[in-house]
Amino acid sequence: MSPQLDAIGFVVSDMAATLAFYRLLGLDLPEGTDEGHVEATLPSGIRLMWDTIEVVTSFSKWELPAGGHRMSLALLCETPDEVDATFREVLAAGYQGHVEPFDALWGQRYATVLDPDGNPVDLFAPLA
Repeated sequence: MSPQLDAIGFVVSDMAATLAFYRLLGLDLPEGTDEGHVEATLPSGIRLMWDTIEVVTSFSKWELPAGGHRMSLALLCETPDEVDATFREVLAAGYQGHVEPFDALWGQRYATVLDPDGNPVDLFAPLA
């Protein structure tokens, strides 16, 4: 058997702010959790994991990447209106937008927000 994708991990500078951001986007994360390692299993079975810088540097020579993010997440919304509403909700909660919602040439309503560490999170839905 070859290796299978099981989890996607993030190194975070502020666990509480990061968890609040991803809760806002609908992830079922335990309330009051701001330990050094938190994870959630998505309906697809893939796990998302967040570790503080302190946890990661306790076993790795990890350094903050220079030159920006190295990955992004993409969240499927049910409708184009949900893309717009989610984008507005994220901004209203004090987080940063990166790409305003628009109708993309590839047939999607598309927008991007940034998590507290600047990782892009794409919001998209098929256009009718």
